[in-house]
Amino acid sequence: MARPPPLPGVSLKRQLLLWLLLPQLVLWLTGGVLAWRVALENGERGIDQSLTQSVKALARQIKPIGDGLLVDFPKAAQDILEQDPADRISYMVSSPPGRFLLGNAQLPPPPADKAQAEPGEAVLYAGVVDERPVRVVSLEVDYGSPGSKQRLRVQVAQSLTVRERIAHELLEKILLPMGLMGLVLSALVYAGVLRGLRPLKRLEAEIELIGASPQPGHAPLPSGALSTAPQEVHSLASTINRLLAAVAKGQVKEKQFLNDAAHQLRTPLAGLIGQTDLALHEMQDSPARERLIKVRAAAQRSAHLVHQLLQLARSETTVELQPLDLPGLAREVARDWTSRALAAGVDLGYEGEEHLKLQGNALLLREALSNLLDNALHYAGPGSMVTVRVRPLSATQVELSVEDNGPGVPEEQLPHLFQRFWRGSEKAGGCGLGLAIVEEIAQRHRGQAFAQALQPHGLQVGLRLPLDQGLPSGP
Repeated sequence: MARPPPLPGVSLKRQLLLWLLLPQLVLWLTGGVLAWRVALENGERGIDQSLTQSVKALARQIKPIGDGLLVDFPKAAQDILEQDPADRISYMVSSPPGRFLLGNAQLPPPPADKAQAEPGEAVLYAGVVDERPVRVVSLEVDYGSPGSKQRLRVQVAQSLTVRERIAHELLEKILLPMGLMGLVLSALVYAGVLRGLRPLKRLEAEIELIGASPQPGHAPLPSGALSTAPQEVHSLASTINRLLAAVAKGQVKEKQFLNDAAHQLRTPLAGLIGQTDLALHEMQDSPARERLIKVRAAAQRSAHLVHQLLQLARSETTVELQPLDLPGLAREVARDWTSRALAAGVDLGYEGEEHLKLQGNALLLREALSNLLDNALHYAGPGSMVTVRVRPLSATQVELSVEDNGPGVPEEQLPHLFQRFWRGSEKAGGCGLGLAIVEEIAQRHRGQAFAQALQPHGLQVGLRLPLDQGLPSGP
């Protein structure tokens, strides 16, 4: 069972941003939590100090008179303490401790571990009043005569709302500058990552510019373009240079061998075909005539194969693109093939744009269209219609195609049409290289070849080529 193709990994830019910004986010959140805790502690410390001062001041207003107490606590002071319902300060006086005398009877007593405090020692603890958390301070004092000492407890409580308000204020004052610093730092990190990856972008642009056919004998990637790049990028470029140089050297040897072999075969094949034609002319009634016809057919197929090999080698070389009128070229090629179409009983015509300029190589595009027409006339059959078509697909792409209403190709065979030496029919005359040449030519023009079945029957094969926006569309 074939293994599925590997999924593309996360880009280097995303990885760098992730590992640089994620720790910053964690530190920012951790700093926010710590700042919140510090703000709460500071707020609680401020409340404790205020409550301690308040309970001592209130205790001073309670004066013993004999065995009794005089509480000198003006009504105005009580109103001031309780004027804010959301952040009110409550008090309670009890004597003996726990026996309510005045104030708010709902104040909780000190916890058991703090109930045995020394007189005059303020005890701080947390409690709940009216279902709201409060901070309570308790102070016990002795009064009375030496023979009959008594003890009273003074408690003051304050809602923790003020602590949370103070914490929020402190947090805003701390986190706002931290957030601004985080944004500035994130922007600097992002800009630094983009700047650091810029040499890789330049390297990518250089590779795309040079293309897949580097010239041997020199480094394909110019070192001047990467003079300011980091050392790692220079090492990568040097490795790519060595790889491309080795590939280019192998390609040159392969093309040279193909050219030499094709040229060496063309001359004897042409001679063989000529001698066979002479022999057939002289042997009108000979029994060997049928064998000579088969020999000539085999020699013609071999000559066609040699021609296709030469065109394939030519299409794989570096292509020089020039402005040309694609519809004009297509009509010219269609006219050249008209006589052969008539001889094959095929109706050949052109449909599409009148004028459309693009950057291309006229020789290679002519060869590609000739291969498409050769296939269509060969396999569509007598009585069929073949149409050369040029139509823009978008503002940046044009389609050059040949379509016929012949028997077509099964859907499952369409992906194999552009494979070298693959043939979907046993009909004599083909060698399986024509559409492979078309695909090579399309790639040399920065385009792609395509094939699709037509309904109810037929086939459309062609090239989709990029349009140069700087060229005029008219003649």
